Amino acid sequence: MRLIQRGSRGATEADGAALDFQAFVAASGPRLFRSACLLTGGDTHAAEDLVQETFGLLYRRWQRVGGLDNPVGYAQTTLVNRFVSARRKRSNSERPAGGAGLGGVADQPARGEDVVLRVALLEALRSLPPVDRAVLVLRFWEDLSVAETAARLNLSDTAVRSRCSRALARVRELLGGDFADLARF
Repeated sequence: MRLIQRGSRGATEADGAALDFQAFVAASGPRLFRSACLLTGGDTHAAEDLVQETFGLLYRRWQRVGGLDNPVGYAQTTLVNRFVSARRKRSNSERPAGGAGLGGVADQPARGEDVVLRVALLEALRSLPPVDRAVLVLRFWEDLSVAETAARLNLSDTAVRSRCSRALARVRELLGGDFADLARF
């Protein structure tokens, strides 16, 4: 590792890149976290880990990624790819013990009128295969087109449409007739 003395041109460039990355994290972090929560089926701890891994990868490549036209799109693609890769590994089966959250403290229940609907939708999402879940999150939560979703997941447009159709049918099947009751406030 090469050390750069303070006041040299390299230190200024490195400091600028670090500040750019910090600004990027502050601006894109909430959006990536929301996507990660949906991908992990509402598991906020796994979502935090997924976002942290994504930012770790991006930091190492920041000089290249920071100059892209759409670094947020690159970050989102990295997030989805990390999620799909982690789900493929069967060794990734950690679960908190006893229903407690971080440090043994139980998570606070969600508040609001649509809690039952949210829980039902997250359970339905959780039951889908990782790539199907990623397709639904990118298409409907992130509001990406079929072509954009296909590019992010390295699939064909036809595969995205097919997976989306099957995944929506599966979610409807899981929610059944109760969905209309859940959607009413």
